[in-house]
Amino acid sequence: MEDLPQLPPEVWVYILSFLSTEEKHTVRFGCRQLKVLIDQPSLWRNHTVMLCDLRRYTYGFWDMLRHRKLTRVAVRHLRRKEWRRLVKFLPTLSAVVFVDGGRKYKGKYMENLAHFPGLKDIGVRNGTWEEPMLGSSLTSKLQERLTHLSVCNVRLPCCAHFIQAVSHLVNLQYLMFHQQGEGYGLDTVRPVPCEVFHNLLLSLKKLKHLSWGMRGEPPAPLPDDYLSPSDPESPGVPRYGGPALTSLELVDYPECILPENALQSFSSLRSLTVRYRYIREGIECRLASWLKPLQQLETLCIVGGNSLAAYTTTIPSSVSRLTLRVAITLKDMDSIAPKVPALEHLDIEQNRSSGSLCRRIPMLFPQLKTLRIRFFRREPEKDLLSLHRLRHLVRLELLVERSFILRDYLNGHPWPSPCVQEHINQLRELSENRITVITTMRRRNPLRECDCVWEGD
Repeated sequence: MEDLPQLPPEVWVYILSFLSTEEKHTVRFGCRQLKVLIDQPSLWRNHTVMLCDLRRYTYGFWDMLRHRKLTRVAVRHLRRKEWRRLVKFLPTLSAVVFVDGGRKYKGKYMENLAHFPGLKDIGVRNGTWEEPMLGSSLTSKLQERLTHLSVCNVRLPCCAHFIQAVSHLVNLQYLMFHQQGEGYGLDTVRPVPCEVFHNLLLSLKKLKHLSWGMRGEPPAPLPDDYLSPSDPESPGVPRYGGPALTSLELVDYPECILPENALQSFSSLRSLTVRYRYIREGIECRLASWLKPLQQLETLCIVGGNSLAAYTTTIPSSVSRLTLRVAITLKDMDSIAPKVPALEHLDIEQNRSSGSLCRRIPMLFPQLKTLRIRFFRREPEKDLLSLHRLRHLVRLELLVERSFILRDYLNGHPWPSPCVQEHINQLRELSENRITVITTMRRRNPLRECDCVWEGD
């Protein structure tokens, strides 16, 4: 390969930052100079590498990871020797997430984490634990170090015991807990007892983000103060004593188990996500009451649940990022627009009852900067070109369900189809290449989009 143009290294790094991970790995084989540039740590900041069967990795591979100063890994089941190898080659890890399934673990498996002195983030995905996941020894070692903990789709011997252990992690800022089951029975989940949950909130004073699985069988109502423990230092006074959360996510939520005033103590919330499990007929929508005290809310995400008309009038005007994974009509959009005049980011679904949303969006939400449209059993049509009238729009993402794409692909029609690609090209031309258009596909039965998304600062 010919020599690269003589540009400062920082300019090359900036250019290479626009490449995807796969593209970076391809470019890396171009020449020695590109190899050095691609391995610059700034290009891999917050990148998570997936590792499994550590015996197959060469010394060159570990050297590459060290040069990139990678601090985040996702691992599958590791044997004792593999743990020692990971500690030897990547001793500065700050984040480890376990991605596995169909295995049973004992508490000592997690004890290996104590060998990483800079560890701050832990994630666990899938698996069954025969013994407590967080033993007293490991908890004491991580008590002041851990800031992020996410546990999803796991079966624990005793949920209450695990939550009590988590209560000792006093510097925790991010907590995600979605349980799959308890003990060795069916996938039956009982809500965390109120007193145990209250102790958790009262202990974690630095907690900012809470993602909590609300699945319970049968879906019995929880105490009115379930999310709002009283301040133990003010006995007799109804004062909230938990952390000042800025982000709350309720997952697998059945409408009937929390009261109308469930979020009255969370006026500090900047982000709220509610993922409904199902809605029973005759159950009044309580989301409208939940939204009223949240006057600082900036991000709102609703997946499933009641019709939009039940709560659109109470959406705070401060919301600038809105996700609606529900059946939506043009009438719904007309009622939402006046409530969110500063909306900049919108994520919606277009279904058979939506009409021509693309034509209406520029008039209703003129300040949009990013837009994601999930098409339900249909492709984007020519009205997509109307989006060029959004003067501030810089990113447009078009999602079509995976089964629809595979069906057409088997019939000889790729995704995006020639017709859709032509619309995209015309849209880029009309916007003078201001709008970046991304075409992706969605799965009909994902492991819940945030279940396996592990976030860390």
